[in-house]
Amino acid sequence: MTKIDFKKELKHLYGPSKKDFQIIEVPRMTFLMVDGHGDPNTAPEYTQAVEALYAVAYKLKFFSKNNGQDYVVPPLEGLWWAEDMESFSSARDKSQWDWTMMIMTPEWIKEENFQQALMDAAEKKDNPSLGKTRWEAYEEGLSVQILHLGSYDDEGPVLARLHNEWMPGNGYTFNGKHHEIYLSDPRKVEPEKLKTILRQPIQK
Repeated sequence: MTKIDFKKELKHLYGPSKKDFQIIEVPRMTFLMVDGHGDPNTAPEYTQAVEALYAVAYKLKFFSKNNGQDYVVPPLEGLWWAEDMESFSSARDKSQWDWTMMIMTPEWIKEENFQQALMDAAEKKDNPSLGKTRWEAYEEGLSVQILHLGSYDDEGPVLARLHNEWMPGNGYTFNGKHHEIYLSDPRKVEPEKLKTILRQPIQK
């Protein structure tokens, strides 16, 4: 049985340059999602959300594998925003951040598969974020992205350059939430070696 790795199958989405901002067209995709608020380093709500997403994601993977289609669970992703967006690029006040953490699901996964996986995960572990987990389509369309190497806390200058120089210099403005895709596991990788895709939906 062939195991699909979406990071390789969708390299234009998951393999950007680390040197230059690149414009891409992001198609409609489906995700497991959990919303929350607060500093991801300290908020229990964030930890619970990520655990819930992975619990359901792996239930779906095993269901799919048992039905003849195996795949690598895609990386964790996050949408981030705040009432004052300067908290991203300069102040970096994480306590003010809102977020939606998410994991992409293959196109052959159906609503009934998600509901069953959610019930199976809830039977195994009591996690309040399972009750907030949803399965939803998301479409960003025209976007710009770059691969960031290093600590999450070092993203500020890159985002400031994107927001204040590249976008206005190329005639673009915001058209959606700041999007991050985590290609590295922070539990296993040193901060300076973390690989994170920084993506921003844009419009002329």
